[in-house]
Formats: sequence, structure tokens, C-alpha cells
Amino acid sequence: MAFQNIAVIGAGAWGTALADVAVRAGRDVTLWDRDAATLAEIRQTRTNRLLPGVKVDAGIAIADTPDAVADADIVLMVVPAQAQRAATAAIAPRLAPGTPVVSCAKGIERGSEKFMTEVVAEAAPDAIPAILSGPSFALDVARGLPTAVTLACADEALAERLALTLGSSTFRPYHSTDVRGVEIGGAAKNVLAIAAGIVVGRGLGPSAQAAMITRGFAELTRFGRAYGAHPGTLTGLSGLGDLVLTCSSPQSRNFSYGVALGGRTATGDKLAEGAFTAKVLAQMARERDIDMPIAFAVDAVLDGTLAIDAAIEGLLTRPLKAE
Repeated sequence: MAFQNIAVIGAGAWGTALADVAVRAGRDVTLWDRDAATLAEIRQTRTNRLLPGVKVDAGIAIADTPDAVADADIVLMVVPAQAQRAATAAIAPRLAPGTPVVSCAKGIERGSEKFMTEVVAEAAPDAIPAILSGPSFALDVARGLPTAVTLACADEALAERLALTLGSSTFRPYHSTDVRGVEIGGAAKNVLAIAAGIVVGRGLGPSAQAAMITRGFAELTRFGRAYGAHPGTLTGLSGLGDLVLTCSSPQSRNFSYGVALGGRTATGDKLAEGAFTAKVLAQMARERDIDMPIAFAVDAVLDGTLAIDAAIEGLLTRPLKAE
């Protein structure tokens, strides 16, 4: 049996799109964000400026306070990865014990090196952590275009129930128990998408872009194996699927940020999750002696210790070896 009452925390593009998803699936949905002005605009216009041309479903209730989570059967936590701990801690006292909290962020917490479900477990000890990730752009989802993602939870029956809750003819969540694999795919692909964007921004051609995506996937796979991911997850929607999408479309903030970097026009993008994840991903790789030259190069470029041209030269002059 599906859950009925859903609270969505975060009224950005992805949070609003997922609220629409839940309404289309026949659920009762409440949306809350700490930005009162954003909520007021959505309530008044039934639009979100981050989703041009999309009407926010009239069935979505706009909450004035996070107290709405008290009646929720599940909570979708749709805030950036580095804000996940504070947002989860803010609602934790209001949650009924055993409420599933589904993280919809793609990243790793800097400082703690915690994955998103670990952050949820620490910030809301009485909640049940889950993760939703996969190849999905908010605007596509909000428009009702066909999308498939992965929804993972340690409890297989609960994962299946969560997927049933959000699933519809245009939004297909495949359930999994490989929580770590889903989290790794979502976090690593953002960093690799910056590299793909740099390749495009530098005008190195489609062949170089394809090579970067392929070798980037090899890095993602090595990292995933070292941190306990299942191989099938890494080749699935939340791994290879999300990597291919994010590394090839200007709708991706991470890819677009990389393109701007490659073209020497970017000074930073607070919405590019990969810019925050690169440092911690590289640290974690080095801690387990995982070979990730592309991720290391992105980290060095972002922290200013390596010029882009030097990073490209370094990757192109690595010793030739068997694939």
C-alpha cells in the first residue's frame, strides 16, 4: 500500500517538480521552504520562476511553517547536499518516529565525509533514511516528460512502497536496497560533469567528450567498489544513466559550469553541487588509494592549484596502458 501524505522540504526547481510528481501520483502534498518570499510567490501565482512555463499544481498545499511534517507519512528532503544536515535537524523534532525521510540531494557532506542518508540518520535519529537519485532534470519532470530514477532504502519492502507512492506513467522509480551505490553515483557524476563541460568549453570535440565520460565512469566504478556499491547499481540509472545525462546537456548546472570554466567565463556557481563535492570526493579517494585522475584534476582546478590547460595536458600525457 502506498503512503498518502507527503511533505516536501525545499521549494527550488527540484523540490517543486517532485511535489508535482507526488500530486500526479494521487498523493496529498504539502510544500515548505525556509524562504517565505518563494512560498508566497508560488502560492499567489502557482508558478516557480525556476521552472519557466510550468504551472504548479493547485493541489499542492503551501505551508507557512515546517510543522506540516508532523502529519506526513514520508518527507522528501529536497535541499542542497551541504544544507541537508541543518534542514533535517530543523524538522527532526516534528517528525513522527519511523517516518521515512528521502534525501533527494546528490553530494557528500564536506568535513564529515558523510553520504546523505548518513547525514539524515545523524540529524534525525528516529527517521528512516532513503535516497532518490537518477537521470532527471527538474524542468523535464515538472513538465511531465517520461523519467526513470532509483529510490533506495535498506529495507526492501519499504523501498518498494516508497517507489509505489511516487510512481506514475511518466515518473518511474525503480526500487533498490543499494543505498550507498545510489548515493555514490549521484555525487561522483556531478564532479565528472564539470570535467565534461570543461572539455566542451575548451572546444576539444565530441570524441574527447566521449572519452572523458567513459574514463569518468571507470573512476566512478572504482570509487563505488571501494565504498561498497553493487556493480549493477553503478551501471544503472543512478550511476551510468545519470552520468551520461549530466555530462552531455546544458540543462545540467554542473556541465554548464564546466563549459563556462573551459571558456574562461566562470567565477562560480553556487547551484553546481559538483563544485562542493569535488574536494571531499578527492579526499575520500586518496584515503583509500583509488585512482581518480579526472576527479583529482577537477578538484585542483576548482581550488586554483592547477590551470585548466595544465590539467588537460596532465591527463593526455598519462602513461598508456591496457583498458
